[in-house]
Amino acid sequence: MHEISHMKKSQNIAMPPHLVQELKELGEHIARMRKARRLLQAEVAVRANISRETASRIENGDAAVGIGQIVRYLDVIAPGANLGRLHETQDAALAMLESAEKRQRARKLSPKALKQYDF
Repeated sequence: MHEISHMKKSQNIAMPPHLVQELKELGEHIARMRKARRLLQAEVAVRANISRETASRIENGDAAVGIGQIVRYLDVIAPGANLGRLHETQDAALAMLESAEKRQRARKLSPKALKQYDF
């Protein structure tokens, strides 16, 4: 079992850095989609018929996770989502989350407005 665990961890090490980064970004995107829908990782894992550990590995960009597991996990989060066009397609729930995360820019009051608040 230790050898299998070691082989899984070494998959990312054996990959070129740009591919490791792509997997990390994919995992982060999927995780944000899940969070935008307020779904628990454990709940999605059960519905996708994978372990919670595998769900965590998907969201962390682990190269040893099978593509079938990734697409099942994604399908539970966003039924009908296409893995190949994931970054091209605007996800409504993710857009709402991003909008809520944006801070409102504080603006300075004009001199006229400042006079209204001058006591």
